Amino acid sequence: MKQYFNLFDFTQKVNYRTEVLAGLTVAMTMIPESLSFAILAGFPPLVGLYAAFIMGLVTAIFGGRPGMVSGGAGATVIVLIALMKSNGLEYVFAAVALAGVIQILIGLFKLGKFIRLVPQPVMFGFVNGLAIIIFMSQLEQFKTVVNGESVWLSGSPMYIMLGLVALTIAIVIFLPKITKAVPASLVAIIVVFGLVLGLGIETKTVADIASISGGFPPFHIPEIALSLEALKIIFPYALIMASVGLTEGLLTLNLVDEITGTKGKGNRECIAQGSANVLNGFFFGMGGCPMIAQTLVNLSAGSRARLSGIVAALAILVIILFGAPVIELLPIAALVGVMIMVAIGTFEWISFRIINKMPKHDIFVGVLVAIITIMLHNLALAVLIGVIISALVFAWESAKRIRARKYIDEKGVKHYEIYGPLFFGSTTAFAEKFDVLDDPDEVIVDFKESKITDMSAIDAVHKLTERYAKVGKKIHLRHLSADCRQLLHAADDVIDINIMEDPTYKVAAN
Repeated sequence: MKQYFNLFDFTQKVNYRTEVLAGLTVAMTMIPESLSFAILAGFPPLVGLYAAFIMGLVTAIFGGRPGMVSGGAGATVIVLIALMKSNGLEYVFAAVALAGVIQILIGLFKLGKFIRLVPQPVMFGFVNGLAIIIFMSQLEQFKTVVNGESVWLSGSPMYIMLGLVALTIAIVIFLPKITKAVPASLVAIIVVFGLVLGLGIETKTVADIASISGGFPPFHIPEIALSLEALKIIFPYALIMASVGLTEGLLTLNLVDEITGTKGKGNRECIAQGSANVLNGFFFGMGGCPMIAQTLVNLSAGSRARLSGIVAALAILVIILFGAPVIELLPIAALVGVMIMVAIGTFEWISFRIINKMPKHDIFVGVLVAIITIMLHNLALAVLIGVIISALVFAWESAKRIRARKYIDEKGVKHYEIYGPLFFGSTTAFAEKFDVLDDPDEVIVDFKESKITDMSAIDAVHKLTERYAKVGKKIHLRHLSADCRQLLHAADDVIDINIMEDPTYKVAAN
């Protein structure tokens, strides 16, 4: 029984008041965003709210860490727009379910750990780009539809919208200086709501986006042909959606780890996220992933446990079932103000303060990732490009570190003590260290302070032994692992290995 409670983190100390208020605040910010993305993709509005409920509840209970909020995120929905237009909603549900299966497999095979390969400059670029996206997406709320075209508000409607947004931002900024008993963002939403309702101010409300009343998510098996052709259609979308969802989710998990000073479980988050998406596919949801904006709202409201996520999900369900008439009256300006403050809080302002101390290539990577995130709204691609560039830069810099200390002992034997990693990037520099023609008849190459890390390095060592063999000189290679000796079997007649001092590190053979 104790293990059961530990699984759900029920043993941690929970501030129930803070958690409930934080959950309600998160629910208020998730509703318009989920509706907006559903409408953008051409889905029925309720499909977005169902996704927010299912993703939020499942990941809050079973996810990789407390405090993180999942829902119908735009990052994953954007992937499905083309599929919706070409094949319809049924194929979307099938793709969402398949994406969930892929995510579960990634979690089961413990592949979530590869998120550790994301460097800090990539994280800076990802977070800063996402903050700008959050901010820019709020500007759409300052538009209205006239004769089928989206145009900017003007005159009194614009001034009222700006005034209410400014009031919301002011409350969020200044209320914590007076009291932190209740989340400032929730107070801001309630105050602006009361002001608009009490004074009869005409402004844009949630109802202007879509109706949110409905029933419990219905069970629904996607109506697509069970054929290889159908799989070929949905698999690419499912794979991309799974990748985008896990990338954003695991990066968000890392961000929450940094904020809270605790450690989340990446593989468990993969499984929870995948399970939620499978349920989405069979319960009329558009799927999703962790939402960094709502997560930061949750954390800034003081939440550190799972309860807030559960409350947020259940609040959305209650609103769908019973509270739609009230929630539809919420001023969009209040929600916009909260999200703008989230964008400001999300941005890594420290990246400006340390920019003069960062290497130029790190600055380039961070800026590039941010630009790709903003321009393409493809978080997975942005992070992937950032990681690749960082890896290439690392390989280039590491290649410069290969060096050799040379000396001749009293017996006339020349020693080469190699320092630094020997890998594909440093093999050329390694080969240039040796003077084969002018060296004495016996040479010792010591790898005690070096590591042979890949097949390119093995090949470089093999070629070096062949060069000395061709001029009739004997070379001894010391401190090579058993892996290296086995792969260098072709040079056994000229290799002398110090087995007693052999290291235990391994070399990847393929």
